[in-house]
Amino acid sequence: MAASQIPNLSLFRRGQGRSLGRGRGAQPNIPAIATSGEDGLATDRIIQETDQDATVSRLSAVEAGYFDDPFAKLFVTSEAQRRFPIINRGTYVRTTAIDKLILSFLAEPGPEQKQIISLGAGSDTRYFRIMTNHPQLPPFVYHELDFPSNTSQKIAAISRSSQLRDILSSFTVSEDGTALDNATFHITPFDLRTLPLSTPKSGDILPARPEALNAINPALPSLLISECCLIYLSPQAADNAIFYFTRRLFPSSVPVGLILYEPISPNDAFGKVMVSNLAARGIVLQTLKRYGSLEAQRERLRMYGFSEGQEASTVDDIWEGVGEGEKDRVAVLEMMDEVEEWRLLAGHYCVAWGWRSGNEDGGDGKRVWDGWKSGRDTGLARLIG
Repeated sequence: MAASQIPNLSLFRRGQGRSLGRGRGAQPNIPAIATSGEDGLATDRIIQETDQDATVSRLSAVEAGYFDDPFAKLFVTSEAQRRFPIINRGTYVRTTAIDKLILSFLAEPGPEQKQIISLGAGSDTRYFRIMTNHPQLPPFVYHELDFPSNTSQKIAAISRSSQLRDILSSFTVSEDGTALDNATFHITPFDLRTLPLSTPKSGDILPARPEALNAINPALPSLLISECCLIYLSPQAADNAIFYFTRRLFPSSVPVGLILYEPISPNDAFGKVMVSNLAARGIVLQTLKRYGSLEAQRERLRMYGFSEGQEASTVDDIWEGVGEGEKDRVAVLEMMDEVEEWRLLAGHYCVAWGWRSGNEDGGDGKRVWDGWKSGRDTGLARLIG
C-alpha cells in the first residue's frame, strides 16, 4: 500500500467521487505493459522502483510504533518520509497478517524442514525478522526471487551491515553481486516471465528446470508469497508462474500454499482513480481486472490447484477482526480523523491465501496447514487476534 497509489481521498467525501467516471475525470485508456524493447525495459525499471515506495512506507510505520523491525532502515536508499496515518495502519495490517500466516505455516508439525519462496521480494526484511524473533521455529529454507537490479541492491545492503551479516553468519555472493547463498537463505535474480510454459504444447519437449531455481527443493512443503508482485505481470504470465510451481516443480504429493496481497475493486470511483494514478507513472496493474474481487481471488486459488482451502479478506475486514487491546494500542500511536477514508482505502486491498495438503494418506501434509484451517470461520481475524 504505497503512498503513490492513493488517490486524493478528499474527493470521495460526501459522494464527490461519483463524477469521476464521466467527462474529463474518466479513466484513461491504459496500454498493456510491454515486456520487450526499450519501452519494456523502462516499465520494468518503474516497477522495480516501487520497492523503495514500500520500503519507505514500512520504515514510516516502524518509526511510528506500529510494529518492530530493526532492519527496515538498513534497506532504505531514498529519503525517509513520514506517511499519513492511514498508510501506516495499512502497512501494519498487511505486514502483521502475512507474518501470522507465515509463522503459522512454519510452526505447525510436519516434515523436518519447510520452504518459503517469496516472489518479487525486493527489500523485504521478513527472513531477518523471523530468524531474530523466532529462533525456536523448526528448520526452514527461505528463497527470494526478484529482478537483478533489486537483488544486487539488497545484497549490497546486507554486505554493508554487520547486523545482517551476523544473522547470516556465512554466505557467498556471485561475481556480479546479484545472487546470495546461505544454508537457509537464497537471493536469486530471476524474471518470472521467463518460466517455461506450465503446460507445453503437444509434442513439445519438456524443458529443464531453469538453473536459477536449482536451490529450490521440490520435495519440501512450500509456501509461495506474492506481495504486489504477480499483479504487474500479464494474467497469462502470472498464472503460468504459479502453475509452474504447482504443476511442474512440486509433485502433487507435496504440500504447497500461496499468499497474495493485492489491490481489488478497480471499477468503483476510488479504484478508477487508484489505477489512473499508477498509469500516470507508467505502472499497469495487469491482473487487477481479472482478479478484482474477493471471490475472483478465491476462484483463482482454486484454479491454481489449492483445493483444500481458499480464503480472502480485505484489509478493512482484517482490521475489524483485530483484538480490542491491540486496536487500543494502535489507536494511540497517531491521531486518525480519516475513518471514512481508511475504510475506503482498506477495502480496496486484500490478503488471499490457499493451500493443498498434497499427501493423500493423512500424514504430515495434512498437519502443515492446521493453523490456517483454524481461522476458516473468521477469516484472518483469529490469526491476528
